[in-house]
Amino acid sequence: MSRVTARRKTTRLSPAGRIQRPDTLAVEEPLEIRVDGQSLTVTMRTPGNDIDLVHGFLFGEDIIGSADDVVSARYCAGTDSEGRNTYNVLDIRLRAPVPLHTRNFLTTGSCGLCGKSALDEVRTHTRYPIPHDTALVATDTLGGLPKQLRAGQKLFEATGGLHAAGLFTADGTLVALREDIGRHNAVDKVIGWAVRENRIPAHELILVVSSRASFELAQKAVMAGIPILAAVSAPSSLAVDLAAESDLTLVGFLRGETMNIYTGEHRLT
Repeated sequence: MSRVTARRKTTRLSPAGRIQRPDTLAVEEPLEIRVDGQSLTVTMRTPGNDIDLVHGFLFGEDIIGSADDVVSARYCAGTDSEGRNTYNVLDIRLRAPVPLHTRNFLTTGSCGLCGKSALDEVRTHTRYPIPHDTALVATDTLGGLPKQLRAGQKLFEATGGLHAAGLFTADGTLVALREDIGRHNAVDKVIGWAVRENRIPAHELILVVSSRASFELAQKAVMAGIPILAAVSAPSSLAVDLAAESDLTLVGFLRGETMNIYTGEHRLT
C-alpha cells in the first residue's frame, strides 16, 4: 500500500535565515473506482481506508443502499514502472447489476445546474429522510467536538495538509474519524464506515468536518440520514438551502462556545 505521507526537500525562509530541510507532505494519488469491472470514476485521494471511501462514494451516488449490496471489494491491475501494484484501482462487485452507462451522478456544487434542480435531485434520491425529532445534542457538547476531531488528526499533525471528518454520538462519543486531502473523500470514508458497520440510516449520529460545509457535504449527510452537520468554517448558500429543505441541522463556524446555527435549531439544547 502506498504511504500516506512523503518527504520532499524544501527551503525555509525566516528572520533567522535560510534553512534547507526535508518536509513531510500528505500523499495525493488517483484512485480508479470500478464497478463489476467497468471504470466508473477517478478521484484524487490520500491512500488509506479506500474500501470505506468507495462504499461511501457509491452509497452517496445511490448505487448501493447497504453493505449487503456489495459482494466483494478488491484491488486490481495498476502497476508502477517496476511492475509493483500501486493499489490505485479498486473493483467493487455488486450483488445486482447496475446500468452505470445510463447513470447521472448526483449534483455537485460545480455542476452548473440551478439550485432548485440540485435540491430536487437529492430529495428524490435519498432513501433515508431525516426524522424531525432525532439526535438532540447540548450546545456545550457540540462545541467540544472540533477539539476531539483535531486531537485525532494524526496525519494533519504530521503534514498540515489534510481534512478530517468525524461521526459522533449525541453524548459526544467519537465513533469514526477519517482524514483525506479532499474533504469530500474524508466524508465518504466515514459514511462508508457507517455503511459497512450497518449504521445507516445514521439518525443517531452527528457529522463534524474540519472544513467549510459545501453543498456536496450536506448532500452526503442527507443521503445517509445524518441529522446534524457541523463545520468549523462557513457553509455555502446552497448547503443551507438543502439543509432547510431536508430538515438537516446545519451549524457553521463551530469554535468552542461560539457557533452559527443556520437550520434545525430544534435539535440543539
